[in-house]
Amino acid sequence: MAKVKTTFYCQSCGSQYSKWQGQCTACKQWNTIVEEVIQKPEKNDWKTPTSSASKRVSKPLRIKEIDSSEDARLNMLDEEFNRVLGGGMVPGSLTLLGGEPGIGKSTLLLQIALKLPYKTLYISGEESQKQIKMRAERILPNSENCYILTETKTQNIFKQIEALEPDIVVVDSIQTLHSDYIESSPGSISQIKECTTELIKFAKETATPVLLIGHITKDGNIAGPKILEHMVDTVLQFEGDRNHVFRILRANKNRFGSTNELGIYEMQGSGLREVSNPSEILISEKDGELSGNAIAATLEGMRPLMIEVQALVSTAVYGTPQRSATGFNAKRLNMLLAVLEKRAGFKLGAKDVFLNITGGITVDDPAIDLAVVASILSSNEDEALQSDYCFAAEVGLSGEIRPVQRVEQRILEAEKLGFSTIFVSKYNKIALKNTAIKIQLISKIEDLVGFLV
Repeated sequence: MAKVKTTFYCQSCGSQYSKWQGQCTACKQWNTIVEEVIQKPEKNDWKTPTSSASKRVSKPLRIKEIDSSEDARLNMLDEEFNRVLGGGMVPGSLTLLGGEPGIGKSTLLLQIALKLPYKTLYISGEESQKQIKMRAERILPNSENCYILTETKTQNIFKQIEALEPDIVVVDSIQTLHSDYIESSPGSISQIKECTTELIKFAKETATPVLLIGHITKDGNIAGPKILEHMVDTVLQFEGDRNHVFRILRANKNRFGSTNELGIYEMQGSGLREVSNPSEILISEKDGELSGNAIAATLEGMRPLMIEVQALVSTAVYGTPQRSATGFNAKRLNMLLAVLEKRAGFKLGAKDVFLNITGGITVDDPAIDLAVVASILSSNEDEALQSDYCFAAEVGLSGEIRPVQRVEQRILEAEKLGFSTIFVSKYNKIALKNTAIKIQLISKIEDLVGFLV
């Protein structure tokens, strides 16, 4: 009987060790090293050794000799998905989609697979073909180009791929696959690494894009070794509150595009609806004007968004004032409160301040500083701002109003949505002329206070 070969892997970063130890020397995490059975045969290829693909030998080429004309991006027929990817799916790329259970990962990729005009193979290791058919009937029941395969062994999957020759492959999920080359259980570190390696080899050799669904841990990280995220080309995060209908798609890593883009969907009974105008969900509808609300013109990647900032300023009844921010950096909120107290003379040290960005999104754009200040002033004075005012500027420590990038794009978005006045920095260079919206230029925070209070 052959001796069973084992090795030790770090569950956090995937580093390999010959024996167990308490701390991983690579990522410095404690108690993350586990023993796994490993046994690799001599041949480890997704195709047989007699196939033409495995006989092909790669040789170095000058970069100017490499032909990239055939690698046009594939249109996924989903504007939000295309935007986050950077314009479409790159042939031969490997994309990993992560998200909480029940958030809609499988629904999103099944919906895309059903709509595509390309031959698409949807591989599921979690549901039967009948279960997937039940979901497909709600989305698009009469798809001609989507094929469903329920299989978990990679060797059988590649046989079916070789027979079908699909244009796009979707795998739900990578944690359910297992390879005969590794003797550990599905979902283990070595199995995830081996299965992903085989899929990468297949994708690069055949120029077939592959979409993977990945489970996440309770910490919000994709389950499995961290090296999994380094191996793939794109890592997408699908997030949102299951108590609300809106979902947000972000790119945490993208070798072929920006990581600042944002895709927004609305969960419906017939699937996920693309939200082409995010301002409709980020600005709440009100019967009357309320104090503490201000509209900020921000940017997510190349897309301008109008978001609503809500503030509540009240007397601290428990002695120690509270500072709470949802969707905004709490330290930056404390800085802006200090600026207001120092430069504008508002005594907020004995008051509670709560701040919220509506829509459940988190904003890092410094251009919303002015809207945060305006909402705090409005709540402190208990006077509502005009609903057709919006703000786009950064606030400095000395109270100066600093310019922000691509301000003209923000102004045009505000004009398109019907705002009458936008407050921006005096130091922004604006070339727009004959605009319907009034551009109010201010240079310091005292100017804003004098205008609003």
